[in-house]
Amino acid sequence: MQNFAAIDFETANSKRSSVCSVGVVICRNGSIVEEIYEMIRPVPDYFSQACINVHGIRPRDVAAADLFPAVWSRIEPRISGLPLVAHNRAFDRSCLQNVFEAYDMIYPDYEFHCTLLAARRLHPELPNHRLNTLSRIYNIDLQHHQALSDARACASLALQIL
Repeated sequence: MQNFAAIDFETANSKRSSVCSVGVVICRNGSIVEEIYEMIRPVPDYFSQACINVHGIRPRDVAAADLFPAVWSRIEPRISGLPLVAHNRAFDRSCLQNVFEAYDMIYPDYEFHCTLLAARRLHPELPNHRLNTLSRIYNIDLQHHQALSDARACASLALQIL
């Protein structure tokens, strides 16, 4: 796969609509050409301690951030026509679908590919197929659970295994 947008969301709480950050890495002709990182005021607008412990994002970090529709209006034109790729597409696709629903936006049924599923097929011998494990194996820099770093690692992995 040479042309795609790798995407990663972090959530504020257990609700998949509660995206509080997004990282997008756009690849064209097999190269990373653009990176996008945005903080988002989540819906519902509260943070669970469990999520803060994972990604370190706190309510004060998103207090001045835009709501999802404004953020997506800046991202969507830049990824138009590209398939999306995520590491664990089930999570990221459901975040996207749920936040679209929370704002009564029409979900355009994006084509989604998954580096997690591809890695499971390619490397059944591995004890797990987490992004941090695969990043070590493929020598990819990663600040795990930082949306842009996760999207960048996913893009690098996708360029090698999809």
